[in-house]
Amino acid sequence: MQSGTANTQKWVLEFEPELAKDIDPLMGWTGSRDMRGQVRMKFATQQEAEAYAVRHSLPFEVKPVHKKKRHIQAYADNFK
Repeated sequence: MQSGTANTQKWVLEFEPELAKDIDPLMGWTGSRDMRGQVRMKFATQQEAEAYAVRHSLPFEVKPVHKKKRHIQAYADNFK
């Protein structure tokens, strides 16, 4: 099975976590009170994402685009 490339051409703005995650003593679940950690904003272009961050005085870091290696094989190759 090969992963698709749908919705991979968007720029994403994510916030750094302000608080560390804590473990619920009763159930053992991991959680956080940091609401900004749940926010992911998508933009069509890098310029739109940067303009939003500048407009709202948010510090930002642009990470380089990672090129994906493609391993194309036929289904029949699984049985060789």
